[in-house]
Amino acid sequence: MANPTAAILLIGDELLSGRTRDSNMFFLAQELTRLGIDLKLAMMIPDEAQTITDTVRDVSGRFDHVFTSGGIGPTHDDITADAVAAAFDTPIGVRDDARALLEASYTPRGIELNESRLRMARIPDGAALIDNPVSAAPGFSIGNVHVMAGVPRVFEAMCHALLPGLASGRPVLSQTWTVMRGEGEIAARLGEIAADFPDLAIGSYPFSKDSVYGTNIVVRGVDGPQVEAALVILAEAFPA
Repeated sequence: MANPTAAILLIGDELLSGRTRDSNMFFLAQELTRLGIDLKLAMMIPDEAQTITDTVRDVSGRFDHVFTSGGIGPTHDDITADAVAAAFDTPIGVRDDARALLEASYTPRGIELNESRLRMARIPDGAALIDNPVSAAPGFSIGNVHVMAGVPRVFEAMCHALLPGLASGRPVLSQTWTVMRGEGEIAARLGEIAADFPDLAIGSYPFSKDSVYGTNIVVRGVDGPQVEAALVILAEAFPA
């Protein structure tokens, strides 16, 4: 059976303006590869409610899992939870279990659970909470959509809580063969080798070192013997 597929929506005006550099997609891609869930799409979209709602509706129908990052904090522009609820035509409000998590974190520290902070306890009806061991405010899963924080440390903690419980597939294996020749010199033969291994992803990635050009050939797939066989052919075709 094919591995489950996934998409990630990176939500935030600060990402699109260049003010903030995203690292969450990089982290998630590595974790999903390890688990055997194939990340097929990454999109960066603004803090616009209708855009979020429309995009969630679209991608949730095309992939097994959709992950979102950003827009679930206490401020006026944190609109992801409401937009996702709208995508599922589901009511949203402060939920007792989410509120209890915030109270358990804030009360011992003498922090007031004011109206702004309570925004982080607004959860769509029927959603399952995603644990947040860093700052307490939970994410949530509704349908096949998993809504998580944008702060990298919190996003990563939520992923560690969420991902082990998801249906996964066969981990993707990866091997690299380095050739100190430019892509133009190896392209024809490399294309022939790739055609002989249709179940593998074989990519070429050029680099330069001390004015010498080289190419990293990366072989990826779920079948270990096939990956190794392709590596043997590459070594014969392009001796180190």
